[in-house]
Amino acid sequence: MSDDVARVAAAIAAAARVTVLTGAGVSAASGIPTFRGADGLWKKVRAETLATPEAFANDPKLVWEWYDWRRGMIRDAHPNAAHDVLARWMRTRPGTTLITQNVDGLHERAGADALIRLHGSIWRLRCWSGCAAGRADWLDETTPLPTLPPRCPHCHGLARPAVVWFGEGLDPAILAAADRATQCDVFLTIGTSAVVYPAAGLVHHAKRRGALTVEINPDETAASGAVDVAVRGKAEGILTEIEERVSHMKN
Repeated sequence: MSDDVARVAAAIAAAARVTVLTGAGVSAASGIPTFRGADGLWKKVRAETLATPEAFANDPKLVWEWYDWRRGMIRDAHPNAAHDVLARWMRTRPGTTLITQNVDGLHERAGADALIRLHGSIWRLRCWSGCAAGRADWLDETTPLPTLPPRCPHCHGLARPAVVWFGEGLDPAILAAADRATQCDVFLTIGTSAVVYPAAGLVHHAKRRGALTVEINPDETAASGAVDVAVRGKAEGILTEIEERVSHMKN
């Protein structure tokens, strides 16, 4: 593994453009359960019963009870070393782009503000009915929410989490920004199962465009055989080691 980490660190040290795609595994060390791991959340709760427009239309209070519970769990969590490393790269390495599938906001709490959120944020809401003023997301970090389901402040209809549910498409502008970011020198996919498209396709786009593609994950995934370097391990440990090696190369 050390040879692989050294190769990745050398590539990042020499790169002008580094793009990182993160998934639920990055937040695992913060106590946020992954969705498809051995102890994943979807093993306990059927996604199709809660994270779909149909589920919300059928029982918005039940869906919001689940999201309110998740918000409470995330509120008590803290960014881990993986979030911290990536936030430092965003601040100190021009040309670094961070794309996340996570909705937990831990990247932002670590200081990574200008990131691309593929699946939205659990801390933002929007109008379920799509009223003119409520189409734009608004921030609401109240935990627990005083009323379930919460209401749109503009039309007083139902509000929904501003996240991408199963069966919904990604915002075309956000997807286009993510695709542009695959024009890079190094592309890292970290803590993601590599099964949810279009996010899972980004690493393949980057490879076709000439990037060194790297996977950091404890387990083998659908992307493992396609990337140039697959590093097995937890994100917080591997990223810390990469950062230390890059720092030594500059000194």
